[in-house]
Amino acid sequence: MALPGFKVMSLTDAAAARVKDIIAKADRPIMGVRVGVKNGGCAGMSYTMEYAETVNPLDEKLEDKGVTVLVDPKAILFLLGTEMDFETTKMSSQFVFRNPNQTSACGCGESVAITPANPEALQAAG
Repeated sequence: MALPGFKVMSLTDAAAARVKDIIAKADRPIMGVRVGVKNGGCAGMSYTMEYAETVNPLDEKLEDKGVTVLVDPKAILFLLGTEMDFETTKMSSQFVFRNPNQTSACGCGESVAITPANPEALQAAG
């Protein structure tokens, strides 16, 4: 679990608005989105996002700007301090993760290298 008083992730206004839109348009009742990371891709890891119908017992639950985001417990140290945004360009619309733990990304933008956060350093800073 995350450190007491330390928010694992935050959302921009654009990300919160998009999550609200996703919830409103879902084909089944959902309470929010679940964010995580998985191994794979040319840089080693990629971000995941899925509908969340219920809270799993070990999920890190955060409420930000009126939406619920659940963080997969295996991803907490990889996502500490991350800001989730939603960006629209001429070519695409997508969620973007500004992660201080990310050390590199592949050219296609689908895969990243992430170093887990050091909880002791965060505790000393908090």
